[in-house]
Amino acid sequence: MAVTVNKPDILIGEDDAVLRSLYEKKFTLEGMAVRTAEDGEQAIRMLQEKAPDILLLDIHMPKADGFQVLKEFPKATRTFPVIMLTNFDQSEFKLRAMELGADDYFVKKDMTMRTLLEMVKRLLKL
Repeated sequence: MAVTVNKPDILIGEDDAVLRSLYEKKFTLEGMAVRTAEDGEQAIRMLQEKAPDILLLDIHMPKADGFQVLKEFPKATRTFPVIMLTNFDQSEFKLRAMELGADDYFVKKDMTMRTLLEMVKRLLKL
């Protein structure tokens, strides 16, 4: 009898195609089921269709930014953690993200994929 292992479902909202592809490859190699959205509106639709185990969310995206997506899914009512992704290490962005219920904050230029993977695993309790 085969034992099925549920892969963690990760949704990545990222408008940069190169980064989106990089994240998708890395998390797939780590044994996760990856879904991607290229803008905030698509991320909202995908979240409404199926809640992920974790959401990685870029702040600056077309159609709806990461803050707007967070507002649609308040921490008190959602079932998944959120890591905000940004190129900008500005304290007001981090403060706003945390006020809106982000669980962690990842500055792309200062961090490595390993750091992001560790954040994801910690929040998923893997």
